[in-house]
Amino acid sequence: MASETFGKKIVLVGAPVDSGKRRRGCLMGPDCYRTAGLSEALSALGHDVTDMGNITPRRFIAESTERGIYALDETIAWTEALKDAAEVAMQTGLPIFLGGDHALSLGSVAGVAAFAARRNQPQFVLWLDAHSDFHTPLTTESGHLHGTPLAYVTGRDGFTGFPKVDAPIPEENICIIGLRSVDGAEKNALQASAIHRHDMREIDEEGISRPLSRFLARVAEAGGALHVSLDVDFLDPSVAPAVGTTVPGGTTVREAHLVMELINDSGLMTSLDLVELNPFLDERGRTAQLMVDLAASGLGRRVFDRPTRAFS
Repeated sequence: MASETFGKKIVLVGAPVDSGKRRRGCLMGPDCYRTAGLSEALSALGHDVTDMGNITPRRFIAESTERGIYALDETIAWTEALKDAAEVAMQTGLPIFLGGDHALSLGSVAGVAAFAARRNQPQFVLWLDAHSDFHTPLTTESGHLHGTPLAYVTGRDGFTGFPKVDAPIPEENICIIGLRSVDGAEKNALQASAIHRHDMREIDEEGISRPLSRFLARVAEAGGALHVSLDVDFLDPSVAPAVGTTVPGGTTVREAHLVMELINDSGLMTSLDLVELNPFLDERGRTAQLMVDLAASGLGRRVFDRPTRAFS
C-alpha cells in the first residue's frame, strides 16, 4: 500500500475562517502556519510548494441570527468561496487548507468531493478530532457551525442557504479518530449512521494504528481519494494549548505523529485541513510548530527510512 510521496505539488490555501464559533482568533491561523515554516518544511522534503495566499468569503449582507445560529450568512459565504477554491486547487496538486476554524471544512470537503466525483473516484474522509462535528443547524445547541461539517458533506437536512453538496460522501467512507466530547444529539445520530468512529478509550485499549490501518486499507481497496482533517484538539491540550475547544485526554505527540506517518506510508492522502489553531491562545508558537511538524510527517518526514523486510 506504500507509495512514494516526494515531489508532490502542494498548494497552500489560507482560509482565515473565524465565523464558526464566537471565540475569536482562528483568523490568525494561516499566517501563523506560514511564520512557523510550513512551506519551508515541505520544500525541504522535496515538494513543490505554491502558496495561493488567503482567500476571502463571498459577499454577505448581514450576520444572521436565524434559529440562533451564529454568523450564518458569513459561514455560507465562506463555504461558497472555499468549495470553489478547493476544486481549483485539486486541479493543481495536493491542497492544504490553513485554518481557520473547522467551519472551513464545510467548503473544503465539499469541494474536494466534487472534484473526485468528476473523476469517478470515491471520496473518503479521515476526521482527527475530539468532536464528531455531526450536528446540523437544526440540532446544535451552541449555534456554532464549526460543529456541523460532517453532517453537511454527508447530505443531512437543515443547511438551508448553503451551496448544494454536489457529491454527498457516503457515511461508511468517513472515519473519526480521537473522540472524547460528543453531544447527545450527535451521539444518537452517529449511532444511527455508518460512520466509523473511534474514541479515546478504544485507542487506549487497542492502540491508534489498528483502526487507522483498517480504514486506510478500505480507502486503498476502493481506489479512493483521502481528505484528512486535522483539528488541533485531536491533541491533548497539554501539548497543544492553542485551541478554544480544549478537551483533556487527547492524543500524545507520538500518537499524532504515528497517525501522520501511517497516512504518508499509505500514499493515499489527496488533501488536508489544518484547523482550529488560535494563535492568541498559544505559548510561544508551540502548537503552530507542532501542527507544522505533523503536516511534515504526513508528507514524508521521518527519522529513518523503513524498507520492507522479508522474514523467513
